[in-house]
Amino acid sequence: MTDDMEFMRLAIRLSLESVERGGGPFGAVVVKNGEVVATGSNSVTQHNDPTAHAEIIAIREAARKLNTYDLSGCIIYSSCEPCPMCLGAIYWAHFDKLFYANTKTDAQNIGFDDSFIYEELKLNPAMRNLPISSILREEALVAFEAWANKPDKTEY
Repeated sequence: MTDDMEFMRLAIRLSLESVERGGGPFGAVVVKNGEVVATGSNSVTQHNDPTAHAEIIAIREAARKLNTYDLSGCIIYSSCEPCPMCLGAIYWAHFDKLFYANTKTDAQNIGFDDSFIYEELKLNPAMRNLPISSILREEALVAFEAWANKPDKTEY
């Protein structure tokens, strides 16, 4: 548990440094075999990139350094409970474990409220606040058929 606390302290330090640079108060650390592989801090406003969350940046860096899209065997430490986008990326990356410090309620209390996304996801797409329409499905299915029939595909 001592190592886990040290890695979390690093994520927290990254979140504080992010605030000092004008970013959001979020940091993340990816660890494999007890070694830090990658770190990230929020840079949404600095890079005008709504996906530049700490976890996403750390995941991208870890995948690049490890030369794999599958981060099995890795642990991610986040200074805050991940938002829906980051949580989705953590699942897709196949992390062995996630540790977080602040909760989504703590984040909500300072203006980072993701609850509307969780509520939207429960709704039928036609009932969501963002207008959503499916078009050209038949044309798009061609790519899915090509994937399904490709004998040498790399599944992920």
